Amino acid sequence: MTKRVLGRSGLEVSALGLGCMGLTMQFGPATDRAEAVKLIRAAYDRGVTFFDTAETYGAANEEMLGEAVEPFRSKVVLGTKFGFKNGDYKTGFDSSPKRIRLVADQSLSRLRTDVIDVFYQHRIDPQVPIEEVAGTVKDLIQEGKVRHFGMCEAGPEMIRRAHAVLPVTALQSEYSMFTRDPEEQILPLLEELGIGFVPFSPLGKGFLTGKIDDKTTFADDDVRKTLPRFAGDARIANQKLVSHIGEIASCKGVTPAQIALAWLLAQKPWIVPIPGTTKVARLEENVKAADLELTAQDIQELDAALTSMPVQGHRYNEQLQKLVNR
Repeated sequence: MTKRVLGRSGLEVSALGLGCMGLTMQFGPATDRAEAVKLIRAAYDRGVTFFDTAETYGAANEEMLGEAVEPFRSKVVLGTKFGFKNGDYKTGFDSSPKRIRLVADQSLSRLRTDVIDVFYQHRIDPQVPIEEVAGTVKDLIQEGKVRHFGMCEAGPEMIRRAHAVLPVTALQSEYSMFTRDPEEQILPLLEELGIGFVPFSPLGKGFLTGKIDDKTTFADDDVRKTLPRFAGDARIANQKLVSHIGEIASCKGVTPAQIALAWLLAQKPWIVPIPGTTKVARLEENVKAADLELTAQDIQELDAALTSMPVQGHRYNEQLQKLVNR
């Protein structure tokens, strides 16, 4: 797979990474550990060198990843995150220096490594100045426990303030043809400061694959059951956009998911999406998107469709929206 560099950090990763959250939470039952290890190694075999996890995805998530990449640890980049009380996003924020240090040590152990390549603040903690957060990670870098500092879902002011203390290597936020919020302020800022962008949910939590319709049902432990974009009239309206993307994909002999990922890759050379999956077949489909080059006409046609068929419904329910603390 082709490689990309996250901003001006010099950190080189595969053009597409693998988001590991769905292996243990939010999209149905957790994946069997042996199957998860097999999937992660299959990703590496297909050129993926950038893997994303977090404390709040559960200890098992980091442990699966650590076991999977142990044979080739020096050839991959691992990102994990801190920022919630007791590692549970439902209990509120905690980016105190003491907590950051504890999470770092626990993640190092679970990931079977002596250094975390990218250590992200998962969400902004209103009780802890961002300068203190960045300063703590800076100390961890000086101690050799962390290589790079990242942020998630942060707004422009917080990014600037953190970057002034410690260069931010990557920002991770939701970005896709379904969620274009970062385009107005975030992308220009990242370009100015030389920060890479790591979009999560680049396939609109599965909607952009074209496999979800009005008859699709979700399990009780699948977060999409509670998301406005997947409900009622909004789902039906959003299917029109996905159907149009599917028509473009069909003309090019590719899948809607590949179009969606290629569109993201075409936005900026320092964007590295991290689609997640639990299936090797979907993994193979996603990986092929890195080789798909969209023409200027393709991009123009897709942008016209996105403008004429705006996505209906909020991306989060009320509970999850409270976590987007910028």
